Amino acid sequence: MAAAHDISPQSEYIQHHLVHLNNIGEKQSVIADFSFINYDSMFWSVLMGLITVYFMWRAAKTVTTGVPGRFQVAVEMLVDMVEEQAKSIIPNEVSRRFVSPLALTVFLWIILMNTLDLIPIDFLATIFRVTGLGAEQGDVLYYHRILPTADLNVPIGMALGVLLLMFYYGIKIKNPIGFVKELFTAPFHAHGLAGLVLAPFNFLLNCIEYAAKTVSLGMRLFGNMFAGELIFMLIALLGGAWTGFNGASIGLGIGQILAGSVWAIFHILIVLLQAFIFMMLTLVYVGQAHDGH
Repeated sequence: MAAAHDISPQSEYIQHHLVHLNNIGEKQSVIADFSFINYDSMFWSVLMGLITVYFMWRAAKTVTTGVPGRFQVAVEMLVDMVEEQAKSIIPNEVSRRFVSPLALTVFLWIILMNTLDLIPIDFLATIFRVTGLGAEQGDVLYYHRILPTADLNVPIGMALGVLLLMFYYGIKIKNPIGFVKELFTAPFHAHGLAGLVLAPFNFLLNCIEYAAKTVSLGMRLFGNMFAGELIFMLIALLGGAWTGFNGASIGLGIGQILAGSVWAIFHILIVLLQAFIFMMLTLVYVGQAHDGH
């Protein structure tokens, strides 16, 4: 009988693909560990961010007042869509001058990062193996995850950025004294002795609200993309069971192609939907920072 700690090839395959290329050389075991630097997540997220910025710069540079091309029309439709959403959520026109472009950038950035999940799982590993990249350093590129949004650090980091914006606009709109006062007086508004008694509870509830918004914003994106990535791994195991030109192997190979294609098509909706939800919640949370309880 095999030992209880033995790991099947299937489990080993999935566990390997869940390890990042980092400075420690092992999988992060706790949620918050600042000693880990996931180089793959940093590289791909920054690269997608630069492509997004270039895309927007290119659109602004080529804009014309004459008959617009298809590229300009597509960009204008995106800009109008985000601007209309921002107008219905954020009443302050001055704030929208910054928040609307930010929301559009976040939307496109997340779409590009999420789209990386459509690249075959072992594509990069195959390139590294064929070209010999990383071999001199002990095949350091063997551990490499291409999907940044399936790394909890990336969505939570973006959510923390939204939290800072909430604080910034809350202080800017209500002034520092008004912002701090609201932390201790809302949502249970009371006066006199009752207000003093309820002040700690108001402060605790506001802290919980801010924490819940931040965690849910990041976890929603991470959870959906991590689950999608895991399903791609499970589908890849069908092709990994190939043992030669026999009925079972051919059937599993066809099953992998069909299942992978169907899930990839469905996953495109998830890619777009998660980017749209993150953008909308960013607008909603910043808009709420303009309102008083």
